[in-house]
Amino acid sequence: MNKATINGIQQVGIGVKDANEAWKWYRKIFKMDVPIFQDSAEAALMTRYTAGKVEKRHAILAMNMQGGGGFEIWQFTSRTPTGPTQNVTWGDLGILAVKIRCKDIQSTYSFMESEGVELLGKPSKNPIDVWHFYLKDPYGNIFEIEENKSWFSQNNDLTGGVSGVVIGVSDTQKSIPLYQSNFQHSELLYDGSDVWEDFSPLLAENEAMSRVILQSSNKRTGAFGRLLCQTTVELIAVKDSKREKIYDGRLWGDLGFIHVCFDVSGMKNLQSCLQDSGFPFTVDSNNGFDMGKAAGHFAYIEDPDGTLVEMVETHKIPIMEKWGWYLNLKNRKQEKTLPNFIVKMLSLNRVKS
Repeated sequence: MNKATINGIQQVGIGVKDANEAWKWYRKIFKMDVPIFQDSAEAALMTRYTAGKVEKRHAILAMNMQGGGGFEIWQFTSRTPTGPTQNVTWGDLGILAVKIRCKDIQSTYSFMESEGVELLGKPSKNPIDVWHFYLKDPYGNIFEIEENKSWFSQNNDLTGGVSGVVIGVSDTQKSIPLYQSNFQHSELLYDGSDVWEDFSPLLAENEAMSRVILQSSNKRTGAFGRLLCQTTVELIAVKDSKREKIYDGRLWGDLGFIHVCFDVSGMKNLQSCLQDSGFPFTVDSNNGFDMGKAAGHFAYIEDPDGTLVEMVETHKIPIMEKWGWYLNLKNRKQEKTLPNFIVKMLSLNRVKS
């Protein structure tokens, strides 16, 4: 097979001051309790986005085994991370929110309320008739909880993993081709402009916005495609005022959502497609990264507004590190998913709150 495949949103990077403290909260509230790796090292390949200096960092990739993408919880250890110079406004350019899948919106809302989570408004329906609500974590990041029907497995937890992202752009029509074609969220669920009632908890005053919702295929590909499930990319653009770049004047790794990462099979083919579309790799590990016991090939591009998008092709992953059990994926057929029982073995690494 010579075509690149996007197997889902693998993770969203979250820059925090204390990765272990943040992970504890994400375990408790979102059940992101299965670590794929925990690693401290230098981010030597990212100097383009760290002011030309190699910075040290600690990172934790955590998943929810009911399905969906994970969190790469990312902490500078060589410098103090900075927040935005002014409060992020809904519609600014960059990753505005991370979507989290849930089974029942009211039960999930009640749970969050009982845990003292900062809730932004009440549950409501979005333009495609899906129940959702927004919240803020203790670090000022916005998450969108949405009812979802795409799952890998089911337990008693109310939420799964990442079901998508909301990205602020300057022009939705200019951004659609990258996410719809190159990143294979090919199904256009919605494209319209309005003053959105469900955005009102996020805005000081309502204003018109363009809104596009793209969805990936329900056909799962790649070793962990079933675990990553179906995902959406929501693009929003303000109609009548100017917005700022969320990471303007700051470094990758500073506080907030630092990137969205797609799980890839066929990185070299994807590179050619992106190059032809005007999105060259700005960072490329050239087949070599090692995050502790996980290894593979990673690269970055910038979307039309400079938002960082990561791509990872996984070559090796620990299934049970203390037993010395690692899974080599380098020579697998890229469209072939792993058997469910092997993927579920990752749950043996679960860390309870």
